[in-house]
Amino acid sequence: MTEIFVRPDVRAHLDAMKAAPRPPMGDALIAMARAMTPAMMAAMAQFDLPVGDLGAIRDVTMPGPAGPIALRLFDPREAREPGPVVVFYHGGGFVLGSIDTHAGMAAEMARALDLPVISVEYRLAPEHPWPAALDDGEAAARWIAENGAAFDRSFTGLVLAGDSAGGTVTAVTALALRDRPAAVPFLAQLPIYPKVDFTQIHPSDEMFSDGFGLDGADMAYFERAYAPDPQHWRGSPLIADQTGLPPTLVVTAALDPLRDNGRAYAAALARAGVHVIFREFAGTIHGFCSYRAAIPSARADFAEMMALARVVIAGGG
Repeated sequence: MTEIFVRPDVRAHLDAMKAAPRPPMGDALIAMARAMTPAMMAAMAQFDLPVGDLGAIRDVTMPGPAGPIALRLFDPREAREPGPVVVFYHGGGFVLGSIDTHAGMAAEMARALDLPVISVEYRLAPEHPWPAALDDGEAAARWIAENGAAFDRSFTGLVLAGDSAGGTVTAVTALALRDRPAAVPFLAQLPIYPKVDFTQIHPSDEMFSDGFGLDGADMAYFERAYAPDPQHWRGSPLIADQTGLPPTLVVTAALDPLRDNGRAYAAALARAGVHVIFREFAGTIHGFCSYRAAIPSARADFAEMMALARVVIAGGG
């Protein structure tokens, strides 16, 4: 059997997690998370780098399908000319995560792309199972396209981006915007280690289900709580016809249970004639983009990913 390559700093992070395990994923842990204040939620992002300097951070509330949706603008510039905007969907297995937990990642994306990034506080399971997160994700993209003035900006195009569960929201929203365009053109999408297929178990689901940061028991709980219809394209966007989607960057981690989801998605896009760039980072794990403090090598990975994203966005514009 071939030995699995694990970067030294990734191994150190995994060893530290094993030495200080958190409570098992379940309803009790979710209840604890729901009781946290925004400041406490932000403190959960101890594995990532801080937000750092930006020209503008602005909180806006929009009307959503089932109530208000919080949005937060991250922009390296205090003011800017009309241009594209990135709509960002955080990860967290559809049950965890928030604007606050992913603020560092959204801020660095804004700096690296020199674009405004707007993070979306979509509804979470188990209180709000499938398709609530997707309804909010699509509604947010459409509202942002029409309401740049709410952020003192003028948006000329949309870029969708998200990590993990947010990558799923990205892929589903991409199909929705292809079929019914928003108020401004849909330029590109950046799904980062997404879950796009609930119809089957892929080899990587089992290969990396124990000891690589995203354990099989956690994934099983996430799926039970989210409760998607695996045979519907909004449950498993991989089964949809991908024809006509804009330029796409698909990012995976080599030691991720979701690795094969991302590989299959990139292949489906390519077969459909979509301009796709696929980048898999060796020796690292699911979530590395928001582990840049705990895994220093992830900083270079993120920088490379953003360089590729600029190519994809330019292709869509």
